[in-house]
Amino acid sequence: MTHSIVDPATLTPEMAARIRTWRVDEEYSWRAVAEAASELWGSKWGSNQLFGADLCEAAARVLGEDPHREPWN
Repeated sequence: MTHSIVDPATLTPEMAARIRTWRVDEEYSWRAVAEAASELWGSKWGSNQLFGADLCEAAARVLGEDPHREPWN
């Protein structure tokens, strides 16, 4: 069983769209997504790669997309 750091219910559609822009359009790594989100929204996770991966997965789900398919990966 894996444990997610990010609950998709905590992301607004605007936050999910911003995360998608970072990851998909600007090609941020998971670590860079985590760092950008931590700076923008304040998080104790900083540039933690696992946090970034969970953010991307949660954002994809909020947007009705599959986080394991293009354009996310």
